[in-house]
Amino acid sequence: MLSLWKVTLCYTNLRNRGFNCRAESLESRGLNNGQKQSKKKVLVVGSGWAGLGATYHLCKQGFDVTVLEGGVDSGLNAEPCSPDEVGIQGFWYPYRNIFSLVDEIGIKPFTSWVRSAHYSVEGMEVEFPIFQDQPQLPSPLGVLTHTQFTRLPLLDRLTLLPLIAAAVDFDNTDAAWRNYDPITARELLRQFGCSERLYRDVIDPLLEVRLFAPAEQCSAAATLAVLYYYVLAHQKNFDVMMCRGTVREKIFEPWKDLLRSEGCEFRKGRAATDFFFSEETGCISEVICGNDRVKADAVILAVGISSIQEIVKKSSALCAREEFLKVLNMVGSDAVSAKLRLDIKVTIPNACNACSRFGSSSAWTFFDLNAIFDEHENDPATTLQADFYHANEFLPLSDEQIVSKVMSYLSKCIVGFENAKVIDKEIRRFPKSLTHFFPGSYKHMMRGSTSFPNLFMAGDWIINRHGSWSQEKSFVTGLEAANMVVDYLGEGSFAKIIPVEEDEPHIEVLCSFSRNLNEIRSQLPWSSYFLK
Repeated sequence: MLSLWKVTLCYTNLRNRGFNCRAESLESRGLNNGQKQSKKKVLVVGSGWAGLGATYHLCKQGFDVTVLEGGVDSGLNAEPCSPDEVGIQGFWYPYRNIFSLVDEIGIKPFTSWVRSAHYSVEGMEVEFPIFQDQPQLPSPLGVLTHTQFTRLPLLDRLTLLPLIAAAVDFDNTDAAWRNYDPITARELLRQFGCSERLYRDVIDPLLEVRLFAPAEQCSAAATLAVLYYYVLAHQKNFDVMMCRGTVREKIFEPWKDLLRSEGCEFRKGRAATDFFFSEETGCISEVICGNDRVKADAVILAVGISSIQEIVKKSSALCAREEFLKVLNMVGSDAVSAKLRLDIKVTIPNACNACSRFGSSSAWTFFDLNAIFDEHENDPATTLQADFYHANEFLPLSDEQIVSKVMSYLSKCIVGFENAKVIDKEIRRFPKSLTHFFPGSYKHMMRGSTSFPNLFMAGDWIINRHGSWSQEKSFVTGLEAANMVVDYLGEGSFAKIIPVEEDEPHIEVLCSFSRNLNEIRSQLPWSSYFLK
């Protein structure tokens, strides 16, 4: 009798460890007595990290998976893309699940670890080494010691240390998010004594390129999550490697080819507009795509904020549910990307660069594509890309005006750009394409499961407890959604999700002390009286 059952483990983490298990009958999967069970149909909406992550695991489990490819249209005659393809984004040391994936599917899309820098109108402010190559110090001393600050005095750097108390208190639980989310990042940093120069020259630019908005418009909870994940948890977490071409070319297309070989169907230019559900079971039975209907046993919505809002507005089924109506309160952030080819070779010290205080409300990044992209490695002249976030001031500008601003800004960063001319350009605009975690946004965000038993959500704006961020979080939520489908349909094995690296011992002690202190505080008779 025991031979008819299989136990599957699923690992999860949120600065906490544990596993889920599920026993499944081999008879229920149609593998007993030679019977072959028809495949269950799963529809995935979205083909970024979340959608492809869910699709990949479900295909491996033998489900009949169809993917509706939609996303952000970057302009006339441009092919739609997902938010994961907006601009150039690095792949950081703690992206353990993504690195495991590319090894598993047998591709090598990344450069080696690269150095990065931050510029202001005065020139280079900070240069970041490859932290793995430096002596390993307890967090956050390694970041403070090994980072090369051009102008920032030591006293200003030390004002980062009190923020450790907030990072330790923020344990990524629901209570922590609700406690910190209503206030701005700037107010949080002010309360913990951050110096004006540290805020202006380091932290604010970092947040603008990670959270896509100025610190005074960012949630303190999201800020702590980002700072801890990339900067404070481990010295090497700030190390980054780049994709050796576009993410679509180097990762998504070969990944999709593999999925097609497993029987997955991709439908381009198809958007979900409404859903039919059974009044009796409450489950989604069909997805409406214009004039077509697609039957499905389970559905995963793995799209960005602007796309899910459009789906909700068009869907009478989703508009009837409060959890989906709340999503309409979320906000997307604009982005503009400018890829430029110059007539001369300009020496760029670091391949990856962030910039701020250039007379605009937005931070921006620029990348030396000669050092990153395979196709530009042997170019005789410089090819670069500049990406602007929170770029509402750039969207209405003409291509020529954007190019003029980019070259003006670059000439203030690095000597040589003032003599260069642009001989080719590609300007792309992405309105409302990136998630803006504004103060108070947490209460509008969704979880992976919904009030429809067979409808699941994935993306970087979904609430989960893994502790990752950006592309890694999108991919992880895709795997989590796939696990929910497996659990709901009662077939297949759970995807193994690699947890974030455990806290360093001294941080673990501080976290434990903070939890105990909060527990004692919550038992006091007046604990719920004062505004938190």
